[in-house]
Amino acid sequence: MDLHTWLIYTLAALGLSLSPGPNSLLALTHGALYGRRKALCTVAGGSVGFISVVALSMFGIGALLKASLIWLVVLKWVGGAYLVWLGVQVWRAPPISIQRSGLAAARSGWSMFRQGALSAVTNPKCILFFAAFLPQFIDPARSLVLQFVIMAGTFATIEFITELFIASVAHRISAWLSRVGRVFNRACGGIFVAIGAALPLRG
Repeated sequence: MDLHTWLIYTLAALGLSLSPGPNSLLALTHGALYGRRKALCTVAGGSVGFISVVALSMFGIGALLKASLIWLVVLKWVGGAYLVWLGVQVWRAPPISIQRSGLAAARSGWSMFRQGALSAVTNPKCILFFAAFLPQFIDPARSLVLQFVIMAGTFATIEFITELFIASVAHRISAWLSRVGRVFNRACGGIFVAIGAALPLRG
């Protein structure tokens, strides 16, 4: 993966991390209820879950590419259309928020880690996103394993930092998101639409 492609991928990954989703809401909720230290387990679980989803998506795509490179073109166009659709949905989505009710029950770090991981790997929208997203950046002439390490490592790092930030300032950011979160949603949605429309046209 060359530097230009990696920078575009990183920007798109940041857009995904900032857009509303189950793991963002979980980090926000756990940060508000249990504090930054315990929410770290939730965030770590989510990162591991996302790495698993990237692996499943990439190596599934790799199996198709071994059959025929035509599949890469098909995946790029189908994936591009899906990203445009997803961008519209994110654009229209309400800001994420949390509802507090009573005192938080005690939770173990392992249960929070497990919940974070399951939230990532059982989210069908996440799996569909990566199946649509990753073909835009895969170079069939290069090592799929190396590309997986770069893509999964980049995304997991961005997701970890973003969710940890959300969890750390959960009490403050929940009110802030209700005011300006829609602007963020539109910015992230615009990124997805631009990627979906432009990347399949690359040679």
